[in-house]
Amino acid sequence: MHVQVHGNPIYCYTGGKAFGAAKPTVVFIHGVLNDHSVWALQSRYMAHHGWNVLAIDLPGHCRSGGDAPASVEQGAAFVAALLDALGIEHAALVGHSWGSLIALEAAAQLGPRVSHLVLVGTAYPMKVSPALIESALNSPEKALRMVNVFSRSTLAPPSGAGFWVYGAGMALGRKVLRSNPQVNLFHRGFVACDSYANGEQAMAQVQCPVLFALGAQDQMTAPKAAQGLIAIARNAGQAVQVVNLPVGHNQMTEAPDGTLMAIRDFLNA
Repeated sequence: MHVQVHGNPIYCYTGGKAFGAAKPTVVFIHGVLNDHSVWALQSRYMAHHGWNVLAIDLPGHCRSGGDAPASVEQGAAFVAALLDALGIEHAALVGHSWGSLIALEAAAQLGPRVSHLVLVGTAYPMKVSPALIESALNSPEKALRMVNVFSRSTLAPPSGAGFWVYGAGMALGRKVLRSNPQVNLFHRGFVACDSYANGEQAMAQVQCPVLFALGAQDQMTAPKAAQGLIAIARNAGQAVQVVNLPVGHNQMTEAPDGTLMAIRDFLNA
């Protein structure tokens, strides 16, 4: 479905179920050069098991209008505006990579309105190499190949016959990049990740349980780069869970069932 946010149509995949205000809501937030489709299995399952699902295309991405966020803070403000537009008082936030930083910042801003926070493939700081930022700007096809090599632990996960995660990642990245001819979404997203400086303060302000779903073989956001956030969350007295999946950075497609079960069990606890 499409929702008007600040006068722009925002696409939200609902998992094949109609949005119902009486059910709990979970918002899935994608990372750089992705869209709602990376959450296909997880979002559809939750929609068919009692949850409102909003797997979004961020503004300026694919089916969503508006200006693409140029910072994590802008992404978080958009999430708050989306909840307001739909009249949602409480929601769980699930974010991957850049989306995890957006979810974290939104949870800090929204306080008790966020019931659960799930950070998949997260790190802080989420620094991006200058060479990769430069390639994303000037040679996006080269940068896309680099990302799809470094972010994968396998070429063919157990998620369906003929499913080739490298090829699928390349195709999705090209599609998302083409969806906005006014903005280089690759470069803008990487700069937003690299420049975000409020992660520690945001985590200290989060008021809900937090799940970290990390990839043991993740070369983009290595598990050790999330330990600072984990420590802050625990020191703040939040209920913290950490799940280590035996895959790389694209947990949702390389370990779809494991990622789903971690999210499902956490949200339903």
